[in-house]
Amino acid sequence: MKIAVTGASGLIGSTLVPELRADGHEVIRLVRRTPRTADEHRWDPQHRRIDPALLRDVDAVVNLAGTPIRPRPFTEAYRRDLLASRVDSTTTIAEALATAAAEDPSRRRVLLSASAVGYYGDTGDRVVEEDAPPGDDFLARVCVQWEAATAPAAEAGVRVVTLRTGLVIGRGAMLVRILGTVFRLGLGGRVGSGRQYWPWVSLDDEVGAIRFLLTAGEVSGPVNLTGPDPVRNDEFVRELGRAVHRPTVLPVPGFAIRSALGEFGRSNVLAGQRAVPARLLAAGYPFRHRDLPSALREALDRG
Repeated sequence: MKIAVTGASGLIGSTLVPELRADGHEVIRLVRRTPRTADEHRWDPQHRRIDPALLRDVDAVVNLAGTPIRPRPFTEAYRRDLLASRVDSTTTIAEALATAAAEDPSRRRVLLSASAVGYYGDTGDRVVEEDAPPGDDFLARVCVQWEAATAPAAEAGVRVVTLRTGLVIGRGAMLVRILGTVFRLGLGGRVGSGRQYWPWVSLDDEVGAIRFLLTAGEVSGPVNLTGPDPVRNDEFVRELGRAVHRPTVLPVPGFAIRSALGEFGRSNVLAGQRAVPARLLAAGYPFRHRDLPSALREALDRG
């Protein structure tokens, strides 16, 4: 297959691209800066501009573009950037694929477009599969608009899969870098009540699932990219402590998270989703990391 990847310099994209090439695919990377290599091609998602010829002979697009969500307060400017960077990039890709499909309807194309389990909002103890309704907090509304931006491609006959990703556990992942450092210093503990679910996925399985979905022709629509066994925050931090051989006795009170991080803290740290990968499991994807301890051990292995 010939595959275009946006967001190829991020954690997931930079891991995915060499794996796709090892699988025998031809990969081009869409970048916003001046291209530096033959496989890079410039596009301008902020102004929704892309050379139509770029996707004319492409079989698949993996769209991972978007401003990273950081542990910081959601200012109005940051909110606008989080939403616009996702909607603009996805709309640009979806419309370009729709044009390519109209010019050559015989080619079967697929769009795998990033989303997040934040789509569901705070779901408490309820098990969440892909048919669950959206939440109503800011990040849930972002996800709804993000996924809706794929509509032009779907309406043109492109198979569209939206990747509702959980907390990625892997070397270099922001969550692992921050918490790994804190816990190695012996300063870790549950966050808030510790009862909220933190749906995790190993980086290996995030990338593996994307590779699997490229050719899983029967799968379309939303897919939860999460591990099969979501855990509560208190279990998450307990397993992280075990992985780095440190105690987890210093809880962080909820009011401190809310004061420091505002809505990010409320919706991303103190809330959670008991999301399960129902559609991936039904399609037969073979998880490498089915439990959190194995994912953490690999992500935190310094060797």
